[in-house]
Amino acid sequence: MEKKVILVTGASSGIGYDTAKALASRGHKVYAAARRTELMEPLKEQGVSVMRMDVTDEQSMADGVEAILKAEGRIDVLVNNAGYGYFGAIETVAMAEARRQLEVNVFGLARLCQLVLPAMRGRRSGRIVNISSVAGRSVIYFGGWYHVSKYSVEAFSDALRMEVKPFGIDVSMIEPGAIKTDWGLIAADHLRESTRGTAYEHDASRWAKTMHDMYSSNGLSSPAVVTRAILRAVESRRPRARYRCGRLSGTMLFFHWLLPARWWDGLMRLSARV
Repeated sequence: MEKKVILVTGASSGIGYDTAKALASRGHKVYAAARRTELMEPLKEQGVSVMRMDVTDEQSMADGVEAILKAEGRIDVLVNNAGYGYFGAIETVAMAEARRQLEVNVFGLARLCQLVLPAMRGRRSGRIVNISSVAGRSVIYFGGWYHVSKYSVEAFSDALRMEVKPFGIDVSMIEPGAIKTDWGLIAADHLRESTRGTAYEHDASRWAKTMHDMYSSNGLSSPAVVTRAILRAVESRRPRARYRCGRLSGTMLFFHWLLPARWWDGLMRLSARV
C-alpha cells in the first residue's frame, strides 16, 4: 500500500484524533492540526506531526499547508474533520454564532481545499475527504444552522468532485449517524443556552434532554466506525463519493425520504415531548 502524506484537521479529540492515530499506525505520514495542540501531544508517540491550525484564520491555514509542502513536497490527502454543532431555534441563535458555525464547518473546509488543490493538480493526484453527516441530508428539531452547514458541505463536495476529477483528484464525503462523542452533549448545552427565556424554551429544553440522554447512553456507535470509513476513503483504489456509517444513519435517511414533510415535522416535534 502506498504511504501518503495526510493532513487531518480537528484532530485534538474525537473522530479527528482517532483518525490521525489510525492513519499513522498504517504507515502514513500524518499531520494532525487543531487549535489546542496540547491535547495532541500523545499523538507524537505514534509518529504524528502536530501543528496548530485555526480554520477560521486564513493565515493559520495558509502557513500550515505551506509548512507541510515545504517539509514533504506534497499533500496527498486532506481530511476536513474540523467542525462543531450549535443547536437552537433559527430566531434565537445570534447571527454572529450562525456565521461562526458556517465559518468553521463550511468556509474553513472550503479554504483548505483551495489551498491544497494547486499542489494536487500539479501532481495530477490527490484525495479530499470531507466529514459531512446525515445532518446534511435530513433535518431534526432545532438543528437549523447546523443543518445549513452540513447541507452546504454536501453541495460543495458534489460540485468539487466534478471539477477536480479531470486532474486525478477524488473527493469523498463521510456521513456519520449517531456517534458517541461529546458533540451531542455540547449541542444540547448550546440548545438550552440559546433558547433560555424565549418562546421556544419549553420544547427546546425537552429536546435538549433527549439529546443529552442519547449521547450519554451506550447505544450509539463508536467513533471507530467513522475512522474505518475514513480509512476506506483514503486508501481505496476507487473511493466512493459517500460513506454512510454509524447508528441511525440509514434509518434517518430512509424515513426522511419516505415520510411526507408534515409527517417528518410532526415526528420531530413529538420526539421533543417524549
